[in-house]
Amino acid sequence: MAIKKVGVVGCGLMGAGIAQVSAQCGYSTVVREVSPELLEKGLKGIEKNLARLVEKGTITEAAKGEIRARLQGTTSLLDLKDCDVVVEAIIEKLPAKRELFAELDALCPPQTIFASNTSSLTIIEIAASTKRPQRFVGLHFFNPVPVMKLVEVVRTVATDAAVYDEMVAFGAKLGKTPVRANDSGGFIVNRLLVPYLLDAIRALEEGAGSIVDIDNSMKLGCGYPMGPFTLLDFVGLDTTYYISEIMFDEFKEKRFASPALLKRMVLAGWYGKKAGRGFYDYADPANPKPMEL
Repeated sequence: MAIKKVGVVGCGLMGAGIAQVSAQCGYSTVVREVSPELLEKGLKGIEKNLARLVEKGTITEAAKGEIRARLQGTTSLLDLKDCDVVVEAIIEKLPAKRELFAELDALCPPQTIFASNTSSLTIIEIAASTKRPQRFVGLHFFNPVPVMKLVEVVRTVATDAAVYDEMVAFGAKLGKTPVRANDSGGFIVNRLLVPYLLDAIRALEEGAGSIVDIDNSMKLGCGYPMGPFTLLDFVGLDTTYYISEIMFDEFKEKRFASPALLKRMVLAGWYGKKAGRGFYDYADPANPKPMEL
């Protein structure tokens, strides 16, 4: 079917980015949040991003107005009932996602395709809450969504082949490079990335090098844009810890097990850049200092 209208549930960092990209690419887009305050915050973030694109000359002021006109905010799930595709980007908790999709399943017509932006949960666990697992995929975007070019398109054992191909094409129409991934914990990127990040913490625990030296080693020795500890702080230590717990539960392999230091830092509330401290102290955001751990 021709996708004309896109629904996005969640207008946080990821949801707002998905909604922005959808509207930029010509789709009529409805983004839903649970409260007017959160919705306003998300929409203001989108407007700020679009204004920045105008300043850079990437889009015109007229194009910005057209994009904004294609984007509707709402606090009601009912406004998503006539969408061709609904992408979920809410809290990374299985019960919340299952409850949401059960509600959407009752609202949306049978032809609507459902997608989850989960980064760690298996898609079939979420799809099982609906009566349309054959029309359910994973669409895992990366932060910041308007900038990052990758989207993992995840197929479950129940996903219809034609639906899957359609969603791969949809990812390309959003200006992304879609990669086909199977429905296993972490998909492709996190299955490779998370053990690397956890190993960096273990290397620090075991005295292989300092925070700065390990970061510099991976940047300058391997050509990575940022070292593992800088990346951990950017992603969020709480997020990494949560993903590692889910992946360890699925695979039962040591490489997915959370190091003790990571758990202690999360318990202390040191979540990384968003909390002001993680492996670095961000009291001066322009000049973060490594923590004494």
